[in-house]
Amino acid sequence: MTSIRHFPATHPLPDWRNFGVMLRVLLGINLLAGLAALVQAPDLAGWAGRYVELAAVVQPLLLVGLGLLSLLRDALWRLPLRLGQGCVLGLVAAISAGLFFYTASLGLAEGGSVWRFVLLSMAATALLLVYFDLRSRAFSPALSEARLAALNARIRPHFLFNSLNAVLSLIRARPQQAEAALESLSDLFRAAMRDPGEMVSLADEIALGKQYLELETLRLGERLTVDWKIGPISLDLPIPPLMLQPLLENAVYHGIEPAPEGGTVRIAIEQRGQELRVSVANPTVGLVQHAAGNQIAVANIRERLALYYDLEARLEIETGDHTYEVRIILPCQRRQPTTPR
Repeated sequence: MTSIRHFPATHPLPDWRNFGVMLRVLLGINLLAGLAALVQAPDLAGWAGRYVELAAVVQPLLLVGLGLLSLLRDALWRLPLRLGQGCVLGLVAAISAGLFFYTASLGLAEGGSVWRFVLLSMAATALLLVYFDLRSRAFSPALSEARLAALNARIRPHFLFNSLNAVLSLIRARPQQAEAALESLSDLFRAAMRDPGEMVSLADEIALGKQYLELETLRLGERLTVDWKIGPISLDLPIPPLMLQPLLENAVYHGIEPAPEGGTVRIAIEQRGQELRVSVANPTVGLVQHAAGNQIAVANIRERLALYYDLEARLEIETGDHTYEVRIILPCQRRQPTTPR
């Protein structure tokens, strides 16, 4: 089973294929270019023009550099840290020199020597490597595991309390069903107590969600109906635990239970390109859907997604006149999710 303790992203070199890393590199280099333009410009009016001139040189270097680093990521990860960092600096130096001579051949190069341009590029790259190294230490596996454990601990009491209530409601009225429900409840407890750093398969997460909804169906009867739509997708994809069940719990307790006539919880799981999409929709009942408990669970899931996937996963909420839908979107063809860099 995949564990956050064994993620390759614990390597101090950045994951150049990670969207969050790319975004931080682009923002960081453009910020440095903006500061350089501010220093060189005679006044604020001239700053914009100077920044555009610098950006015209910086952007091609950024795009080519990120592209090559993405292609060479695995090879760089296999190297010792200092050698890998040296290779990154050497690659940036080579790209910078090549870009300088190419622009010079077109008559577009500014004044100054190739060495000055190369050294400035390497200095900016070194600053980024230091930043990512410090960020890697701040989000070390031990700290990430501690945060995940705390987040899961906040989810568990709601999960276990509500599941137990569903069984208790059956003991006197339907003892035989209560016995079967207790067996399902033991499976739910076992899943809830799983190591928070362990990944689970999509099939296991779906099975957990179905067991939970079966308990709630015993409690609510015909007031609760469930509509599952699972598209063609590999069910052994690894995903973080307790992603689906809290959304189902919210749908039942904030959408179905307050409605006298009940309603339908709709779950859709599909793959679109390189993304796994999981959505849970339920009818809304006045302002009950926006209760604090619902928002706590959503915020909890959002933070855990950030710990596992950085910016490559997201949680979206769509509220209509009569429906409330939460969508989780994950990368589905990564080797393993990563801790944030």
